[in-house]
Amino acid sequence: MFTPVLTVENEKDLSKELTQSVIEVRGQDACLIAEQLLQGGSTPSFVAAAGERALAELGERFARGEAFVPDLVMAGEIMRGIIAQARPYLRRGVDTKELGVVVLATVKGDVHDIGKGLVAVMLDNDGFDVVDLGVDVPSQAIVDEVRELQPRIVGLSGLLTATANAMRATIAALAAAGVRDRVRVMIGGASVTKDVCAHVGADGWAPNAVAAVALAEEWVTTASPPSRSLRHGGD
Repeated sequence: MFTPVLTVENEKDLSKELTQSVIEVRGQDACLIAEQLLQGGSTPSFVAAAGERALAELGERFARGEAFVPDLVMAGEIMRGIIAQARPYLRRGVDTKELGVVVLATVKGDVHDIGKGLVAVMLDNDGFDVVDLGVDVPSQAIVDEVRELQPRIVGLSGLLTATANAMRATIAALAAAGVRDRVRVMIGGASVTKDVCAHVGADGWAPNAVAAVALAEEWVTTASPPSRSLRHGGD
């Protein structure tokens, strides 16, 4: 039976249980805990953050040889399910801030979307109007959306090292179309670093979904035009 209203302590305990269940790739348990949190009043971003911590821990274990590719794949599938569970709860009963439009896309040549999905859920819950273009998105499609929607921020995602070139090409296409200076461009993904950010010409980068939201908030609450400071969401 689900708890109707969660206390602070219950919420913290369930968050830890959710993180652990994803780490241990117990999908059914993870989905039940996520639903209990959501029905008890936890925000989608709170639930997504618990899952993100699990993915980060699994990544570290993989680097140490304590987790394997099947573990990462299964955890990724669990997180897709949790993201799908969280979406119906977005903005429910919340006096949201209207912070403007954010266009998200995984760039051409890459079909990974777990990290982008987490960012989308958390930005939406934070008060942004998120338009997710999906995966393997060509530069021109992103340019067309920027022209039509006039977003404040464009977020480009890519897990593979090779997709840095696609990010660079997309930003160049925005410039060629005359819309680059209207938006700030944020990039993210496992292979993204400050050097990659400088190489592709983005305004900033974020190492995780929480940092991406913080950086987006910083950008929309400052009146200055887009800079090229290469700020990173964790700084």
